Amino acid sequence: MFNDIGPLELVTIIVLAVLVFGPEKLPKMIQDVTRTIRKIRDFSESAKADIREELGPEFKDFEFEDLNPKTFIRKQLDNDELGLKEIRNGFDLKKEMAEVTDAVHGRESESSSSSSSAGSAGGTVDMTKKRERLAPDERPPFDADAT
Repeated sequence: MFNDIGPLELVTIIVLAVLVFGPEKLPKMIQDVTRTIRKIRDFSESAKADIREELGPEFKDFEFEDLNPKTFIRKQLDNDELGLKEIRNGFDLKKEMAEVTDAVHGRESESSSSSSSAGSAGGTVDMTKKRERLAPDERPPFDADAT
């Protein structure tokens, strides 16, 4: 609840509490606030228990945190009924990026070079090689990475 409060904000709140309530009444106010928070938590837990009891045994594994959409989706995606773990584990991002980079630069990737027997580049321009100077009427080569 208060995870995003930094030390400076906490000190500011304490100073304001001392100024507003005074040093004599501050301990009593802290006790009242903690007692109120404890009562709210107890009320919340009893309400959750009543709801679980009313729902019946078929909802015994129901958690109220599942009502949060992010938690619900994460729990459903972790469920292996759809086979999503196999898809997620079968996807290698580094390998895919290396293949795309090789395709852009006109090189054969490791997977395509093992499957093809002809290893000639066949008229492709090597974009990784830097030329010293261009001829006066020659246009620079197209750079796929720059676009």
